[in-house]
Amino acid sequence: MARTSVKATYALDVTTVRALERMARRWEVSKSEALRRAILAAEAGDVGERRGIDALDRLQQALTLTSARARAWVADVRAERRTSGAPSARGKRR
Repeated sequence: MARTSVKATYALDVTTVRALERMARRWEVSKSEALRRAILAAEAGDVGERRGIDALDRLQQALTLTSARARAWVADVRAERRTSGAPSARGKRR
């Protein structure tokens, strides 16, 4: 489904633009999409959700959780499941 869009021009301060760029990079989307998501979240009152995500980010940083360490953990868990005979968390494939 095509998205109808309206082009608009807004003046943002440098701090806000940098925050928008960081959000877009973190979410791997365009700055326009990041701005749309932020506006819709603010309108819906999802401010507390952002605090939760920020808390998770801080926890992961404190644990020095890297992509490599996360993949190693997943591999360890899968190996344990295979040896224990526990069913996969994803269930059967269809």
